[in-house]
Amino acid sequence: MTWLRAVGACTAVVLITYAGFAFCAALSRSKLRADELVTGRFQPEAGTGFASTVLAALFPFDGDFLADHAIAKTAQVLNQPALDASTRAEDNRAAQGAVVAALNVSPIRPVLWLTLATLKARTNGTALPALKASYLTGPVSSDVAFMRLQAVTSSSAASDEEIRLLALSDIRAVLSNRPRFEAALIAAYVQATQSGKTLLMESAQALDPKFSGLLRRY
Repeated sequence: MTWLRAVGACTAVVLITYAGFAFCAALSRSKLRADELVTGRFQPEAGTGFASTVLAALFPFDGDFLADHAIAKTAQVLNQPALDASTRAEDNRAAQGAVVAALNVSPIRPVLWLTLATLKARTNGTALPALKASYLTGPVSSDVAFMRLQAVTSSSAASDEEIRLLALSDIRAVLSNRPRFEAALIAAYVQATQSGKTLLMESAQALDPKFSGLLRRY
């Protein structure tokens, strides 16, 4: 019976310790937001990357902690890229790994899927599946919708029929707030591929004929 008491005591200590870690972690949950990363408004605080790495290691089945870790890793790639190509590629792979780990645990994160597509595009990888998943896993803000639309129209994704249909939701969201996005939409049109230009023009003709007339000037 003595050994049973010892096992019980050890188990209790482990559970209490883990509960303590979980409580402290809950208090220290960061406010990292993938949409701020994608739209360029993400400003990480000092120590954010280290803290997110520790929490992700301690709680490998917590989607929020894993997502925070992925955002911190991706921010380093997007905002503070290494000078040499080999290090940039290595950092990108690490960020992709962190994003995939988070999505494996918690896949209903459309902006994180868009983040993965962005990382893959930077290494000439296949971004289309992740881009499609970003549409199919939930709604996004109009800011993210514009960034996703820009990613579609500036790449070969605009030639994919399924993506063209899915992108209509982004175009509607952006055109519904046209005064705010008009200049950015025109810039996206100018920088778009031929397929991207066609997608934007045809959609504008159906949804906002006046704006399509404006696009024709460019």
